[in-house]
This record gives sequence, structure tokens and C-alpha cells, in this order.
Amino acid sequence: MKKGTVYLAGGCFWGVEKFFEQFRGITDTLVGYANGPTSEPSYGDVCNGSGHAEAVRLEYDKDKISLTEIIKYFFMIIDPLSVNKQGNDTGIQYRTGIYYEDAADLPEIEAVYNEEQNKVGTPLAVELEPIKNFYPAEEYHRKYLDKNPLGYCHINPKLFGLQKQKFNIENGIESEEELKKRIGDLSFEVTQRAATERPFTGEYDNFFEKGIYVDIVSGEPLFSSEDKYNSGCGWPAFTKPIDKNILIEKTDLSYGMVRTEVISKEASSHLGHVFDDGPKDRGGLRYCINSASLRFIPYDELEKQGYGEYKKLFDK
Repeated sequence: MKKGTVYLAGGCFWGVEKFFEQFRGITDTLVGYANGPTSEPSYGDVCNGSGHAEAVRLEYDKDKISLTEIIKYFFMIIDPLSVNKQGNDTGIQYRTGIYYEDAADLPEIEAVYNEEQNKVGTPLAVELEPIKNFYPAEEYHRKYLDKNPLGYCHINPKLFGLQKQKFNIENGIESEEELKKRIGDLSFEVTQRAATERPFTGEYDNFFEKGIYVDIVSGEPLFSSEDKYNSGCGWPAFTKPIDKNILIEKTDLSYGMVRTEVISKEASSHLGHVFDDGPKDRGGLRYCINSASLRFIPYDELEKQGYGEYKKLFDK
């Protein structure tokens, strides 16, 4: 993986983090305080005008998402002419900025920056500087909107589904009716509307053939049969995904319960939930996944169906 890092200040960092964590290629996000004059500020210090900007550190895989794409997405969620204000938030901590670690990234950033400036015909109120310092914010701020889905956010919630829209456009995904016809009514209800199949009825509940499980919508590899086990819960259960970065986890408060929903990162398909009652000797997690959200690729078919690189999962 070719790793890249950039720091973005775009108003309240809760929403900025939530917006960017949806994109395939973003491998890690961390909220914090950037480019202020003092060391290790607290949230209280920042709110009282310490001079730091609320920012999000983005780590990304250059093979999957470019810095150009990231900066273009950034301009979608900010008012680039607003000074020390985004949405309803006012103060120096809510200024906008793009901060880079590697000077070699500057030309790519400047190309997008200048393009945006030419669109509006006036200088942007967006700082473009090297990162001078960055201090992680307190734990309760991290993934805040995943933990508090009804929390305040200055970004239009519709933009949190942009990756799904992008995937559909780039891959010529069908209309809702066409998608429903391709994957079936139940799979459509599960992946698109977060329905749950009845326990012990799924195709892969009591199924342990050798191979991998992919997102039925996009074909994105999700789980290996090596990590599947019989939990007795009535749905396919896995101790871990193939790669933790291919899933998004968010708090689900539906039906009067507090659960952690599992969503595929590339297609934003609802898959199921993850619980902490799995086998302790295998990490303690139980990914409880709807069969209807999955498609199984047998080991002997991996090469033929374009998943040959995943044969290594079974080399022991």
C-alpha cells in the first residue's frame, strides 16, 4: 500500500471525519487540533480561542484514492469564502485549512485549490500550509457521529452516502428496480434498507465450504471461510473480516436496542451487526451477517472469477 497523509480543517471535525470515513481508500481518520501556538491543547482551550483549528488527519491508500479526489471532496463540504465560520459554528477553531506533511504533495493540492479559486473569482479563505503540529482530540470526540448518530453536524447528511452514489455511477449500477431484479427482493431489502432475514433461513447459515464471501451488490471481498464458525445464532458468523478497513461500523439504535451495525465500505451495503460474544481465543468478536447480503465464491473458483489473490488466505 502506498500510504498518504493529509490534514483537513473544515468546521466541526465530527462531520468532516464522518464524511471522509465513507470513502474506499481512506484507511484511517483521527480528529484533533492543528496549527495552533500552544502544545497539547484541550477542547476547552480550543473553544476559548487558543488558535488551533479543529482538523481531521486522513491516512489513505494512494492506489485506491488520490489526493486530488480527497481535496475535491473537501471543497464539496465547506464554504471556501467563509472566515472562521462553517455552518452554525463560529470561531477561529472552525476556520478552513489544508495542511500537508510532504511538500511533494503541494503541487497536486494547489492544482485543485487554484481550480476552486478560479471558479469563485476571488481569493479563498482556506489556509494552505505545512502541518506544524497536530494533537489528537479527546477520546469522546473520535468517531463521534458513529457513537451519537443524532448528534449535531453542519454537513448535509445526504453527502454521507456519496461513496455509494459514486460507486453506482462509476460501475453503471442499475436503478433500484434493476438492482432488485439482479440480486432479489430479500437481498435488496437487507442491503439497501437494513432489513434482517429470518434466523436459520439463510443460505449460508449452516454452510462451511472453503472460499470467500463477497458483497452481493459490489463483489467486494468481505469474509473468509477460514474465519466462519457455527455460533448457533441463526445467521452466518465470522470472527473477523478479511480486512477491517473494508467495513464501516456505526451505532444502531433501532428497535430500542444499542448495537453496532456493519456496512460494506465500497457499496454501503447493510450486512448485519458485530457483537463481543465471539470465541475468546479468536479475538472475541462475532460478525453476525445476513446471508442475503453475501455471495459465496468457492476456493476452486477464485482464480476464474477474478479473486485469485485471495487464495493466499488459505495458505498455511
